[in-house]
Amino acid sequence: MKSHLFRLTPYALLLTALFVLPAFSQQRWERNYGGQYSDEGYSVQQTNDGGYIVAGYSSSFGNQVYLIKTNAFGDTLWTKTYGGAGTDEGRSVQQTSDGGYIVAGRTNSFGNGDQFYLVKTNASGDTLWTKAYGGTSQDWGYSVQQTNDGGYIAAGWTTSFGNAFQVYLIKTNASGDTLWTRTYGDTLFDEGNSVQQTSDGGYIVAGRTNSFGYLFQVYLIKTNASGNTLWTRTYGGASQDWGYSVQQTSDGGYIVAGGTESFGKGDQVYLIKTNASGDTLWTRTYGDTLFDEGNSVQQTSDTGYIIVGRTLSFGNRWQAYLIKTNASGDTLWTRTYGGTSQGWGNFVHQTTDEGYIVAGSCSYSGGYPNIYLIKTDANGSSGVEEKAEVRGQRLENRITAKPNPFTSFTALPGHEVERFSLYDISGRRVGVYRGDRIGEGLRAGVYFLRAESGEGKPLRIVKVR
Repeated sequence: MKSHLFRLTPYALLLTALFVLPAFSQQRWERNYGGQYSDEGYSVQQTNDGGYIVAGYSSSFGNQVYLIKTNAFGDTLWTKTYGGAGTDEGRSVQQTSDGGYIVAGRTNSFGNGDQFYLVKTNASGDTLWTKAYGGTSQDWGYSVQQTNDGGYIAAGWTTSFGNAFQVYLIKTNASGDTLWTRTYGDTLFDEGNSVQQTSDGGYIVAGRTNSFGYLFQVYLIKTNASGNTLWTRTYGGASQDWGYSVQQTSDGGYIVAGGTESFGKGDQVYLIKTNASGDTLWTRTYGDTLFDEGNSVQQTSDTGYIIVGRTLSFGNRWQAYLIKTNASGDTLWTRTYGGTSQGWGNFVHQTTDEGYIVAGSCSYSGGYPNIYLIKTDANGSSGVEEKAEVRGQRLENRITAKPNPFTSFTALPGHEVERFSLYDISGRRVGVYRGDRIGEGLRAGVYFLRAESGEGKPLRIVKVR
């Protein structure tokens, strides 16, 4: 007897080894990438071919910048590493007008200590040029964007120039040659985490500062096309506040995401909407009583906002935290995603099918983290997430495996006589089981379970030993 819980919907999870979704469907899936050690994804963008480019760091493959190109289904087309004998990481990636990619991060393989690092590749990920920027001390890159003149603007921080830690802005030509650099801040700690070229040809930079007060505050800097300061603003309260992401909005103002200890119940996601002059129009906090922060924000096609970060408030472990708001910052829905140990989201991008792509990391059962890529529909569903909040109402998976995670076997209460196919994380079928005893003889790992008929939403199960 078939259960109504396994009816096929047009939003079924896509596992490319199993079936292909119709072109009109919103794709939903989760993927992990990396090796046996720590790998983290910091940035993702949808590419012109409908696939994705992901930048991060890999200790599995030489402690290097790690670039992954996938198709629209998350299948790996190629991976590349960049760097030398030291530690190198990629924090930001963008597809460039020639179809290649620009990556910003840091390196201590070249030059004096940690340096600001740019890598330019062709469409296949082959290196066209690399550049290291900075001085004799520490210099890190966090954000890069191709500019209207074909060059690049990159932001981070430096201890080589100025007073202590300063926001560091670098403008280059198309070959990565420096046209100018600027530092911003004062005598303590100032950091630039995100940069974007604005509609007037200048730049907006978001980060944090404690140079203008005892505690950290969100720091917003607006410059002209030459990097000269037009205005700066700080935001926050009586405790610690920080900014990680900024975007110019359709009304000419700005949206900033980060974290706050000054407002709300604990550490919370902090969203600030300003006008074109940086004056606050409204602020919002999201989360609950523990630790929540926002790492990336983007205005969506409906003029609302999508924010991704991490949370400890909903469950007993870190999880990736996705928040959708309307244009006023009011919550429409929230979602959490992650492994049985830890999960977090570092970057979010709206996709052409009106869904979202999230890059971050997750680990299972206390193991090393892998790069974590989540493709959702417009409602934030990846097809395998564990729980959701939609306008304040919690939605739970209606089929559960108990126990999950498991060590020897697991079962599906109420579905003991039904037959289910089991697939590993690559989409390969590894067995067929009845619902009363699933997973015996398997290696430790993550698996997806679905009705043998192929109908319905797969259930994720985890074997820990």
